[in-house]
Amino acid sequence: MKKVTTSPGNVRDALTSAQRDELLRTLEARFAQNMARHAGVAWAQVRARLETDPGKLASLHAMEATGGEPDVVAHDPKSGEITFVDCATQSPKGRYSLCYDREALDARKEHKPKGCATELAAAMGAELLTEEQYFELQKLGEFDTKSSSWLRTPPEIRARGGAIFGDRRFGRVFIYHNGAESYYNGRGFRTALRV
Repeated sequence: MKKVTTSPGNVRDALTSAQRDELLRTLEARFAQNMARHAGVAWAQVRARLETDPGKLASLHAMEATGGEPDVVAHDPKSGEITFVDCATQSPKGRYSLCYDREALDARKEHKPKGCATELAAAMGAELLTEEQYFELQKLGEFDTKSSSWLRTPPEIRARGGAIFGDRRFGRVFIYHNGAESYYNGRGFRTALRV
């Protein structure tokens, strides 16, 4: 699937039938190649849930188009809910060079980035990963070994002007902090989507 850089205004446009079919083929192939991420879940279960909610398919298309490589990482057997997470090895390149949120973007007087992580995630219909979700993802493989990803920041940290991000270095997963207005070419963000 073609990777594109998106802006919050266009990521949830309705999918054409060709885009929908291509996305489902891409997701099914990734699902089959990475069965350890979702042991005990059948693709038929996933597809059935996706086909009942075109909005979730549009969100997954946005995640895919920005380089996220979403895949199933959790399944709730009681509710049937399935969770997709961005599983690209490095933080999605279509989401680099963003500060954390709108408050940080507005506060920056010079050299503003092109946008902010929280708004782009919301426009995609997805949520930034929490610290806990990030650690769970890192149990499934080695992610962000050359990049880093903004994470959903606790309010008490954000109230003091900070935001958190994670990466993997030296065989360990680290959670760090920065000023929320900072942005870097090698830092994007990862999202989760419940279907």
